Order: sequence, then C-alpha cells, then structure tokens
Amino acid sequence: MALSPKQIEQKVADVGVAKAEMAPARAFVLAVMAGAFVGLGGMFMALVKSDASLAPAASSLLGGLAFSLGLCLVLVAGAELFTGNSLMVIGCMHRRYPWARLLASWSVVYVGNLAGALLLVAFLAAANYCGMNGGAVGATLVSVAVSKASLPWSVVFFRGVLCNALVCLAVWMGFAGKTVVDKFVAAILPVMGFVACGFEHCVANMFFLPMGVVARALGFAAPGLDTSALCAAGMLGNLSAATLGNLLGGVVLVGLGYWFALGGERDDAAS
Repeated sequence: MALSPKQIEQKVADVGVAKAEMAPARAFVLAVMAGAFVGLGGMFMALVKSDASLAPAASSLLGGLAFSLGLCLVLVAGAELFTGNSLMVIGCMHRRYPWARLLASWSVVYVGNLAGALLLVAFLAAANYCGMNGGAVGATLVSVAVSKASLPWSVVFFRGVLCNALVCLAVWMGFAGKTVVDKFVAAILPVMGFVACGFEHCVANMFFLPMGVVARALGFAAPGLDTSALCAAGMLGNLSAATLGNLLGGVVLVGLGYWFALGGERDDAAS
C-alpha cells in the first residue's frame, strides 16, 4: 500500500538524515552516477527528437518519455541528484541536521553531477553518438544547446523554478511507492511535462550544453545556424539561472510547502 502524504513527509526527513550524514566520497560517487543517468536520459531524448518525421507535439511527448529514463534510474538504481535533494530542506526544518551540513551535501552532489555529465559526454563523443541517424542526432544536440544558451537569464530562471517543482513532485511521489513499477510510474508524467514544456533542469543542461559544444566541434551544426550563443558566458548564464530557479522550485514550492502543511504540526507538538 502506498504511503500517505504525511508518511512521505516523514520518510523524506529520515532519508535526508542519511544523505546529510553520508561520507563525501560516497556522495560524490553516487552524484557522478546521477549526472550520468540524467545524461543518458538526454541521450535517449536527442535520438527521438532527431527524427524529422515526427510531428512537433509527438516529438515533445516522446522526447519527454525518453528523458524520464534518467530520473527512473536515479529513483530505482539509487544515486544522488542535486535537484531532487532540494527536498532535504525538510530535514533541516525538523532540526534533524544543521544548514551547514545541507549546504555541504548540496555542494558535493552538484560537483559530482557535473563530473558525471561530462564523463558521459566524453564517452558519447568517442562512440560517435553524434553521427547516428545520418548525423541528425548531432545536429539536434547543437540546436538544443544553442536554444538553451540563447534564452534570457530571467526566462531560464523561471523555467527552472517550474522544472524542479515537477521533478521534486516526481521524487515525492516516488517515495510513496514500494515497488520498481511504483517509482517508474511516479516519475514519467512530471518528467514528460517539464521536457515537453521546455523547462530548464540544471543537471540535464550540464549534459546538453557541453554535448552541443562537442557536436559543433565535430561539424554537426546545421548549415547557417548561428551558434555564437554557445560560448562560456552563454553556458554559465544558463547554468546559474537554472540552478537558482531549480532551488527555488524544489526548496520553497515543494519542500517548504509540504513541511509547513504536513510536518510543522509535529514540530509544534514536540516543542
């Protein structure tokens, strides 16, 4: 039987304690895995979206379904994902661990996610992944990266807010399930939603932006495409906005929202 929302809130706090107390080396390795897992979802999505015969709506929906591979791997196989770990704020609000430990955990996981995404980019470059579908995959990767790097900072920020609200809701619902199927089903629709709507996920962009740079360097950019936005400033601007937006969406809209609605009364009773 699935957990109730109040039981999920308690479980999230308990899991947060384990995450906060995890040795940094272990957390880093699991974060590398998560960065690679999300990148695998991006890899699958790019392959789907490179099919020019698909209608735009079908391409967006099927691309979102393919991308859900990443979060499913994180939830089922086990890994440390920066965006999902926004829910650790609940443990802090219950005074289970200090804010300094939360920030230290987030920092290790963020760097690990980046390392995992870059590692996957290197493997895919060596495997000539960009050349699949007659080079259409590489062209798609360049197009996706350029479109992300070209967005105004404020647009990326608010898309990041909406994105991680959906991601954290997927993680939240995943805690309710007790089987692999439960977790898989919980992840699919929220992930499909944020991908289809074009929202911004900082860990996914740790994969898409460097992969776009690699694909461009290998000559897969479509003729006439202006790729000038795909530079260090464009990528750093995107990642900073997406990261801060993801934190606001996950920490405030989901984490603090559920803590206040479902967990605050336990703290009042304890005091």
